[in-house]
Amino acid sequence: MVTRTRFDDSDCPVARSVDAIGDWWSLLIVRDAFDGSRRFGEFQRSLGVAKNILTARLRSLVAGGVLESVPASDGSAYREYVLTAKGRELFPVIVALRQWGEGNFFAPGEPHSQLVDRRRGERLRALEVRSADGRLLDSDDTTVLKVSAE
Repeated sequence: MVTRTRFDDSDCPVARSVDAIGDWWSLLIVRDAFDGSRRFGEFQRSLGVAKNILTARLRSLVAGGVLESVPASDGSAYREYVLTAKGRELFPVIVALRQWGEGNFFAPGEPHSQLVDRRRGERLRALEVRSADGRLLDSDDTTVLKVSAE
C-alpha cells in the first residue's frame, strides 16, 4: 500500500490546506454542508459515495476542525455535521472553484448549477484578488515571501 505524503508540517499554507481538505470527496462534503446537508444520509445521497469513504472523510473533517459533530436538531438519536468557523472560512474557496468550473468546463448554454445571492436571486460577481490599496492583481503581480519564526 502506498503511504500518503503528509504536508501538515510544511512551511507552505497551500500545502497545509491541501493536507487538511485536499481530496475531492472532502471538498464536495464541504460544498454540500454549505448547501444545507447535515446528516450522513444526506451527504451519501448527494454524493453517491461509499459509506466507508464518507465515514473516513467526515471523521477527518471533524478531526481537522472543519466540521463539528453535534446532536441532531430534531432531538433524535442521530448526529449532524455542521461547519465550524474554520469550515465557514472555506466559502471563498468553494466559490472560486465553482466560478472557475463554470468558466472552464461548461459549453455555452450547457445546463449547470449556479450560486446566487439569496436575497436578490442574482449571480455573484467574479471573485477578485486585490492588493491592500485596492488594485486588481493577477499572478504576475505577486510573489511568495517566507515569514521567519518570531
